[in-house]
Amino acid sequence: MMNHFMILAVLLHLRTCYTAYSQQESSVFPVTYLNISKDSDLQQLLVEWDVVKSAHDAELAMSFEIQVRRTDEAATVWTEFHNVTLDKLEKPLHWTWDSDIPLECMSHAVRIRSKAEASKIWSQWSLWETLPGLDTSNRSGPLIFPKEKVLAEGSDITLCCIGRKGQTIKEFSVYPAIDVFKHTNSQVSLLTVENLSHDKGSDIYVYCYDEDKQFHHADFFVGRPPDTPKDFSCQTRDMKRVTCTWTEGETYLYGKNSPRYTLSKTSSQKMSLCEASCSKQCSCSWDIGQQRIWNVTLTVENLLGKKTATDVFDVKHRIYPTAPLQVWEDSTDTEITLHWNYEKIGVELFWQTEVLQPDGKVELHNSSDVESRHKRVTVRGLQPYTAYTARVRCGAAKHFWRWSEWSPPLPIRTKEGTPSGKLDMWREITPVLGGQNVTLFWKKTPSFQANGKIISYEVTWEKLEDGSKPESFSFSSVYNSTRIFIDNHSYKISIMAKNNVNFSLPSVLIISGAPDNSTEELKEGLVNGTDDGILISWEPRSIYDSYIIDWCNFPRLQPCDLQWKRFGPNTSSAVISSAAFVPGVRYKFRIYGSVANKASILEKKIGYLRELPPRLDPVVRKVDLTYHSVTLSWDSYLTDESEPGFLRGYHVYVSPIQGNCNLKGSKKHLLPDDSELCKYTIENPEEKRYTVEHLMPNTKYKIVVKAFTGGGETPIVNFRYIDTPYNSNMLYFVFLLVIVPTLVAAVCHWKMKWVKECCCPVIPSPNKSKVLSFKECKIDSEKVLKINDCIPDVLAMDSNDETQKLHPVTWSPLSSTPTEEKIDVHNSSWIYPSENVARDFPPPSMPETHTCFENFAYSSPLEAESDPCQIPETLEAGKTAVMLYQPQCYLDIFHEDAASTTRETGDRKKSLRYISQTDVHCMGGRL
Repeated sequence: MMNHFMILAVLLHLRTCYTAYSQQESSVFPVTYLNISKDSDLQQLLVEWDVVKSAHDAELAMSFEIQVRRTDEAATVWTEFHNVTLDKLEKPLHWTWDSDIPLECMSHAVRIRSKAEASKIWSQWSLWETLPGLDTSNRSGPLIFPKEKVLAEGSDITLCCIGRKGQTIKEFSVYPAIDVFKHTNSQVSLLTVENLSHDKGSDIYVYCYDEDKQFHHADFFVGRPPDTPKDFSCQTRDMKRVTCTWTEGETYLYGKNSPRYTLSKTSSQKMSLCEASCSKQCSCSWDIGQQRIWNVTLTVENLLGKKTATDVFDVKHRIYPTAPLQVWEDSTDTEITLHWNYEKIGVELFWQTEVLQPDGKVELHNSSDVESRHKRVTVRGLQPYTAYTARVRCGAAKHFWRWSEWSPPLPIRTKEGTPSGKLDMWREITPVLGGQNVTLFWKKTPSFQANGKIISYEVTWEKLEDGSKPESFSFSSVYNSTRIFIDNHSYKISIMAKNNVNFSLPSVLIISGAPDNSTEELKEGLVNGTDDGILISWEPRSIYDSYIIDWCNFPRLQPCDLQWKRFGPNTSSAVISSAAFVPGVRYKFRIYGSVANKASILEKKIGYLRELPPRLDPVVRKVDLTYHSVTLSWDSYLTDESEPGFLRGYHVYVSPIQGNCNLKGSKKHLLPDDSELCKYTIENPEEKRYTVEHLMPNTKYKIVVKAFTGGGETPIVNFRYIDTPYNSNMLYFVFLLVIVPTLVAAVCHWKMKWVKECCCPVIPSPNKSKVLSFKECKIDSEKVLKINDCIPDVLAMDSNDETQKLHPVTWSPLSSTPTEEKIDVHNSSWIYPSENVARDFPPPSMPETHTCFENFAYSSPLEAESDPCQIPETLEAGKTAVMLYQPQCYLDIFHEDAASTTRETGDRKKSLRYISQTDVHCMGGRL
């Protein structure tokens, strides 16, 4: 039975729960109360609402949808879902919304609807609850919101200007000018500034005005929230009062917006220990009383934020003593003693003294505390008559925290002492009649210490040979040289410096009695300048214990200011430097070796710190021109001491006026204007003449001669212009090559016939001769003349000898070869005249024999073997013998001894005169 009751109770509870859940799914719980307000400082919209009591009683989990809109915008500007579980206390619900524009700029409205989380049914929207903006109110002029405030650097802000009802905003701007975004309707104008910065000033000035020129403005300040205080620490100076210091951070906010500092006990921050003050450094002080351990907190805050810093300390461990005051001194030549008074503070101190040397070095001397109020410290090992600066400070001997400040610096000079070291003395000797003038020079060396104020110098000289009484003379301290006369004996000269205490050690020189003539025989060597000075080198000698080099800083002044420098026995070179050395000035150096205070000259040197180009160029006195060369002659170049460098030679520059220069043996040289010259270098400074060859005839050249030194040469400014003449040899060649052949050709053309007859005589051709104008017959291609067709008028022989040598040759018709026949000749020269014999003569009753001889004027042979032509009217077979005319033979009928050898035939070729056929009369006419 009991079990039945239990089952019934469970079922009843389940039914109740199901009924409640079913009611949640089917029921809505509308908003019964809605109210909105604003927080102007935070620019937040505050919403408060509630639902029916049954929802609280059921402790339902509810969801609310909240919407926000502005009056000038039809759409909702914000929607958000808010979940909450109700309780039975029936407290109203709250929600805040941060507006992106000032809430005063326009009216804002809110509405809400709800539903149980277990339900899918939303309630009806509540009515819009409106928070009026100032755009709905009546005002006398425009207003800007938000009101003046401090803005964080890097943030964004939206401003608005609200005009009067019915008025339009005409201008809404920011100064200084920055990038803004504007949105304007007729009455409200919005302006958004992004990423605020202090670069253009920490103050932003905003202004606006409407149609009636009603004006309003507002100021905003851009800054940073404060940083955590830096270098925050606390210390005491007298164990009575504690002072905390720190460094102020930059917030770019000033005046009433400056950061506020509060120093308080960490355990009770509501009570401030002191009021802070800030100038270069912030500080805050308070009386410590009997408390020794402190835990303090420093708070810094402004309108943008707040930061804190904490320090925990024991006062005895934070002692920062004050500086000693009223320090005085007393001194000797090598030490000083400092004195001061200092009040006790109940803590043991130790002291530190700083002594500043003349060379800038600092010496620190520590000393412990004494019970007496009067304190002192002694510093030893100082230099006599030397200026020092001293000061004192102190710190806690136990639990050292920090040094006090230094006492005011105290200048101190130690007392005078005996001079230490020797003066450096040198001399210049000038031989004169009866002795020598010795000019003495002296200076202080680095090892020499005057140890006081030098008041005079004492010079003493004595003869070495006879031990005579020394002579001496005192000079004021303003002098550093003097001149004395000595005879031609050896002397010892010494000098000492004197201050108010004593003399220095003497510096000694030995002057030889005999004048040193070796100086004139020494040849001057050349030395070179470097970046640091002039390099001098010499040949070391083992007999000397030191070397001296002397020179004049201003060699052109007389007397010059002699300078000298000493070197050790192992030195063989040195760089001589002086602030007086300038480029282009020739300096002379003399090198001495010294042993036992006696010096001898070793070498002479001359040189420049840096050579400069010559001041003048050589003067060209003579120019000799040919068609292919120019010879320049110039005067000797002055090379005295006034020259700014050693003359090394000459440069000759040549260039044609037109075109570039490419002369053989030259180098190219470019001028600053990029024009090109040919350059010849003459490395012998003694040369005064130079010939430039390979020039072109009839060409204009510019030429200049420049002297150069180790420092180069001066720029080329002026040229000398020359014109090379015509090449006469070329004219002759042209004449011979062109004119003469032309004349010869003209003459030959004029006397062509005569020239032809002299040089090339015409050799008659039988084919062209009139003698062949007969009824012809041909053998091969040649015409043949019958002998009876041509009867010569005259046959002449030029020489009797030749006549006698002729061998008649007979031609027989019965034989094909000629035969010789002797004929008596009674005259050495003869002529057969023609008596106009008739052409037709009766044939002889007996065979006739004809004679011929060789004619060497013809070259084509013709063999008469037989009669190739038969002439019926003149030839009859077997009755008449015919001798054919042979152009190759003379008729040889004069002498029985005809030439039979080749040599004799050749002789006749040379002696027989040829008679042209054109001059032979045949048959009473001229052929």
